[in-house]
Amino acid sequence: MVTLKQLAKELNVSISTVSKALNNSEEIGEETVKRVKELAELYNYKPNKVALSLKQNATKTIGVIIPDILNHFLAKVLFGIEREATKYGYNIITCISNESLEQEKESLRLLANGSVDGFILSVAEETQIKNEIEHFKRTITQGLPIVMFDRVAHDVLCDKVIVDDFDATFNATKNLFSENRKHIAFISTLDGLSVGKLRERGYKKAIFETTGGEPLVLKIKKKDDQQKKIMAFFKKNPEIDGVIAADSSSGIIAINTAVKLGLKVPKNISVIGFASKSDSYHTIPQLTTIRQHAKEIGTSAAQMLINRLQNKPIDVDVKTKIVKTTLIKGKSIL
Repeated sequence: MVTLKQLAKELNVSISTVSKALNNSEEIGEETVKRVKELAELYNYKPNKVALSLKQNATKTIGVIIPDILNHFLAKVLFGIEREATKYGYNIITCISNESLEQEKESLRLLANGSVDGFILSVAEETQIKNEIEHFKRTITQGLPIVMFDRVAHDVLCDKVIVDDFDATFNATKNLFSENRKHIAFISTLDGLSVGKLRERGYKKAIFETTGGEPLVLKIKKKDDQQKKIMAFFKKNPEIDGVIAADSSSGIIAINTAVKLGLKVPKNISVIGFASKSDSYHTIPQLTTIRQHAKEIGTSAAQMLINRLQNKPIDVDVKTKIVKTTLIKGKSIL
């Protein structure tokens, strides 16, 4: 197996130059990086990761903990994390908390035992409901930085990547008022989560500022039949002419329910929901969506953690990056 020393000798450069080039160091010129990588590929050079780990006291591995692998948004964030980590020579180990506090704690404990250099995670629903954060603080105290995304624990001193949940629903509600909608409802399955609460607050602020009236809010629990709940809500409040959905399924079901009730979308009712481009194709007419840019969130989270690992002490100048959402107009609004 070829070594760094052999590559350096053949290229007539130092071992340090070869190592830095393979790790995309800015200290090395583009032409040298290209030459080193081409020769390394020719000889199928593979770094000895165990030796590197012992020498650098680093594993070049990131632990990622997400609440639900079947969630399309979280899966796209994971894609962004993995793609960016690979650019910098990092591997990822992914654990699924399944919205469980205990599973989240166990994943942190397991990976913190020398397997990873730091963590990127979205907080489990049970963790947010119980407001438990000591396991995060304990991990950081061990010298392992954490970057939280989407669902975050605001009392934990670490880097975070979030979207403008409050502003997104505030602006979306104002958009519906500009269409001369008078009775705008808010539907959510995310009441136990920080993002759900922020989205509801943004909606309510727009209602109070514009009409001063009572908000129309439907909160749906996991055990509930979502379709029945939304149908009953529409029948109880036939005056509804606009809907802001905090999640993709609520937006999709709201449009389909309105159509079942004989309402024309968007002539009689407009609907906007947090959803991806692919989600919007599940409705006729196509759902207008608040796009969260999941891959960008994943990329930003990976960049923040790698920057922390390479350059900064664990508790210095922690930052929160806000990724702006985009309103993608479908045919469910005027």
